[in-house]
Amino acid sequence: MSSYRAPDYYLLDELISEEHLLIRDSVRQWVNSELIPVIEDHAQRAAFPTHLLAGMAQLGLFGPTIAESYGGAGLDYLAYGIMMQELERGDSGIRSTASVQGSLVMYPIYAYGSEDQRQRYLPKLANGALMGCFGLTEPNHGSDPGNMLTHFEDEGDTVLLNGSKMWISNAPFADIAVVWAKNPEGKVQGLIVERGMEGFSTPETHNKWSLRASATGELVFDNVRVPKSNILPGVTGMRGPLSCLNQARYGIAWGALGAAMDCYDTALRYAKEREQFGRPIAGFQLQQKKLAEMLTEITKGQLLAWRLALLKNEDRATPAQISMAKRNNVATALHIAREARQMLGAMGITGEYPIMRHMMNLESVVTYEGTHDVHLLITGMDITGMNAFS
Repeated sequence: MSSYRAPDYYLLDELISEEHLLIRDSVRQWVNSELIPVIEDHAQRAAFPTHLLAGMAQLGLFGPTIAESYGGAGLDYLAYGIMMQELERGDSGIRSTASVQGSLVMYPIYAYGSEDQRQRYLPKLANGALMGCFGLTEPNHGSDPGNMLTHFEDEGDTVLLNGSKMWISNAPFADIAVVWAKNPEGKVQGLIVERGMEGFSTPETHNKWSLRASATGELVFDNVRVPKSNILPGVTGMRGPLSCLNQARYGIAWGALGAAMDCYDTALRYAKEREQFGRPIAGFQLQQKKLAEMLTEITKGQLLAWRLALLKNEDRATPAQISMAKRNNVATALHIAREARQMLGAMGITGEYPIMRHMMNLESVVTYEGTHDVHLLITGMDITGMNAFS
């Protein structure tokens, strides 16, 4: 049984409805009973725990903000954020799986797909019968996706898709991929590519030191014929994929806090139990400094995420505000993981405690969905009106 106690120094639970607390507690209990007991073993073996997918679907973790008429839970963004926080408290890679499914696969189909596409794919994605991935990043185009090389040509009733994508979560087991490619006019457009289409392969990425319990791979398109009915009709240009990234970045801002909270709670409990020089190390000034600073930064991050959730519910959250929260909360979580690891000494590097796993995972989280530096420049451009990217 987990002894985790979530830090809530500023009593934020009082700002959250009973319904939201019930949702959080349901996910928390599932993480404690189903995820925590198996995650260290899977991370050590670099294996994705596929048996958890059914439970995640039953909890509504796939597309929780999608309308119930399409199989989603119809929840608001505060509920979504809380769910991602609890998932990442378990593991960043498992939260990534849920984020990809909901924010990067279901959201673009819901927002930009045809009614036929919504009816065909969304209910099965929500209940886990189909798993998806999101293809934007390329080997030579990460922070600059607008210069992607993946493209498709008109072939009558189909299009011919060529190119490749890299660092794709869920790729090795995904049934469908929402792929962003340049159309014959050179504009970015989304397509739904299905496993089994000739010329489509998803080689797995091995030898990762981070997100080891997450399945990562490539998407390779070698003259893949995709029906025109699989093209997302509702958007062209980079606005499409960037809006999806905003959905995912929002979830990350909450999720990273979950990892930070788990590291803090682990360090606090360890410091109270570990004795050196005749007393618990929690009684020493430097350890108290670490713990007090961790809790302060977690509290600031909680307030940032909570306010962002309210703005998101009102459809007033800007991409720059989301970037600020993602950048701040991930950096906070990574710093807390490193400080907590030091507090545990040599024990901090073992799988007996979750800290080293969180730290390694966060090295990916600080990079994906926009790097730490790119998010800084997004904020800089927003406050100055000047584009530092070009």
